[in-house]
Amino acid sequence: MNYLINQVLRDGRRKWARAKRPSLGLSILLVTILAVACASVPHTGRRQFNVVSDQQINQLALKAFRELVEKEPESTDQRLKNIVEQTASRVSKAAETVDGPKFDWEVRLIDKDIPNAFCLPGGKIVVYTGILPYAHDEAGLAAIISHEVAHAVARHGGERLSQQLALRGAVLAGGEVLKKEDGTIDQKTKMLLGALGLGATVGVILPYSRTHEFEADQIGQMYMARAGYDPKEAINLWKRMSDIKKPPIPVWLSTHPADDDRLRKLTEHLPEAMKHYSEAPVKYGRGSVL
Repeated sequence: MNYLINQVLRDGRRKWARAKRPSLGLSILLVTILAVACASVPHTGRRQFNVVSDQQINQLALKAFRELVEKEPESTDQRLKNIVEQTASRVSKAAETVDGPKFDWEVRLIDKDIPNAFCLPGGKIVVYTGILPYAHDEAGLAAIISHEVAHAVARHGGERLSQQLALRGAVLAGGEVLKKEDGTIDQKTKMLLGALGLGATVGVILPYSRTHEFEADQIGQMYMARAGYDPKEAINLWKRMSDIKKPPIPVWLSTHPADDDRLRKLTEHLPEAMKHYSEAPVKYGRGSVL
């Protein structure tokens, strides 16, 4: 956080030095942005730097979701679709109970052999059939969906986009990111798509930091527990992931923390998650096998 703020301040000082008459309005705006851009992550309380509004990033997320579901083949396996929709519904309700995001939840199961899943800002969830073997059962799927929902609720996409804008000295232009209407993809839009996890289509991917990943693990483990799924299965999921040998680890895992670190953190947070699980009105345990 301090590094980013210092970076922005240095950029502001350079603009100030170049100006014949320093702009008081620019200075006030810069100070205001820095004052309001630090928010707290739900549940963990970590302070985060975010200059992109929910409305802006949700707008693009919805557009990206609609384009994706038009192009990608939806699964016709009704049994799997029902399980994915049911699990996502339980997790999203648990997320609303804990942190109260005002999301318009929607889920799609895409019939593609890619080990991937994500939740866009605003609550649009996409699961690829290629990740279901790793999930193995409903609880494993709940761990995956909960992790992705946690990224969205914690506003990690907006945070990492803000970091990129700050590092490029473009914080003051953050409000202009979505104003391009001619259908072309400029560099800022590429960064935004990358922040949403959709950068593979435009050649830009902004990886989540280790802090984001550990945070999504912690919050996600709590969500799955409150949804009625045994949170120990989050640990078992990542144990299965750690057993992946050749071919190389999937893209979905490429920027994630080391397996041992992730398992250690999940184990540390398990007692807290088990308290939420004990309070769940209905317990599904591991649920149905996929």
